[in-house]
Amino acid sequence: MDKPLYIIGIDGGGTKTTSVLCALDGVILAEAQGAPSNFQIIGIERTSHTILDLVETCCHSVGCSISQIGAIVAGLAGAGRSSDQQSMRDGIMDLAHTRNLTINNLVVESDARIALEGAFGGKPGMIVIAGTGSIVFGKDERGKIYRAGGWGRLIGDEGSGYAMGQQAFRAVARSFDDKSTKTKLAKLFEEKFGLNTQEAIIYSLYKENFDIASVMPTVIEAASKGDKAAKRILDNAALELVEIIEMTLKKMNTNIKNPSKRPLALSGGLLANEQYYSRKVISIIRKNLLPVSVRRAESSPVVGAAVMAMDVLKS
Repeated sequence: MDKPLYIIGIDGGGTKTTSVLCALDGVILAEAQGAPSNFQIIGIERTSHTILDLVETCCHSVGCSISQIGAIVAGLAGAGRSSDQQSMRDGIMDLAHTRNLTINNLVVESDARIALEGAFGGKPGMIVIAGTGSIVFGKDERGKIYRAGGWGRLIGDEGSGYAMGQQAFRAVARSFDDKSTKTKLAKLFEEKFGLNTQEAIIYSLYKENFDIASVMPTVIEAASKGDKAAKRILDNAALELVEIIEMTLKKMNTNIKNPSKRPLALSGGLLANEQYYSRKVISIIRKNLLPVSVRRAESSPVVGAAVMAMDVLKS
């Protein structure tokens, strides 16, 4: 093994994968972007190719060999379980072997975990992520990690795009069945998605695998225009999401008599920008969760992966 001179952090999602190569002091020396890397969707082999391609691109940019990379941390969508992390790691290492590449200290983590590290530069804090799914992570002063939510769309993901998208479709379906429950959502669904009949809705959902979470901008638009059904969906979802934050906070503050305020960063497509839903979530947090201070994330998830890679070398 060559003397470690660099580390690499990788953030892999369903739309793209980003990577950074850093010096051992954390200074970013190279960046690269590639194809999606949610291995639960595209498979381990394709994801492994994407990750190694980015590693090689970064190394080429600074003129180093991969054997000089002391640690690589890849935070990937769909890698929430240790068994999946191990499977993905094995896939990358197997491909590296076929390419005659020397990989030192490869760690596969969840995308939520690296987002937490990026949000606070490795320091203690909490992060709530709400996009297609939802999850809350926390890190205390001892470095212990806590989480709540993230159970997936079938039994969890409260306050997520998928959960609210389901509720929006239910509201539209009710408006077809009962004209007295008319909602602006039905009109917007017709205008934006061509869903103007029961047959069209059923066919899109059950035959064409319509992306349920993709309706969220439309739901938020309807709520901003005063639609009662849309506002009710967003308001209830915001309450459920804050409940998950509270669960995590309670775990972190167990056996602490006078806990100080904990910083909380908001992340994910539904919380990153100011609109009806994100404002509602923040309002409920500030009203009901006094031990929490809402802040902007300090850095991106890919930087969080790099922070974790530096910690790997220190351990």
